Amino acid sequence: LTSREERVYGPRGRGRPSKVFVLTDEGRADFRQAYDDLAIAALRRLSAAAGPAAVRELATERLVEVEARFRGLRDADPERPAIAALVEALAVDGYAPAVRPVSSGDQLLQHHCPVANVAAEFPIMCEVETLLFSRLLDSHVQRLATIAHGDGVCTTHVPRPVRPADHPNRKAAS
Repeated sequence: LTSREERVYGPRGRGRPSKVFVLTDEGRADFRQAYDDLAIAALRRLSAAAGPAAVRELATERLVEVEARFRGLRDADPERPAIAALVEALAVDGYAPAVRPVSSGDQLLQHHCPVANVAAEFPIMCEVETLLFSRLLDSHVQRLATIAHGDGVCTTHVPRPVRPADHPNRKAAS
């Protein structure tokens, strides 16, 4: 709880200003929220009324701000690795992202998913996000795990680019 002066509409009377007590966002979080239920119901209705393509469009539009942040970060520092810019762009929305290097490239980890319950019913949310990562990182990425599917962390594999000299189909010089 926190206190603040009561809002007065019109002239204030005599005496000390009245105080009112209100819940903070943190206090409100202790109560059950139905945002996910509402979002799922709305997406079901959207899908029934306009078809699954409308849900895909909504999922795509939802990520426009992530892409804009990514592009801004890349424009500001073109030498910065793309995956580092993506991590920063995702962090703003609460994904708690990180990168883990692996022998074949990197793994983009999202330790939190703000839409996990919705994505459990509408996997298109994860699919569209994966396509965005692929486009932004200019790589064929592969989703290995998702929180929406019951995994502890969303994990996306970002392979290291194959250099021509390393390509297995390259013929040996004679």
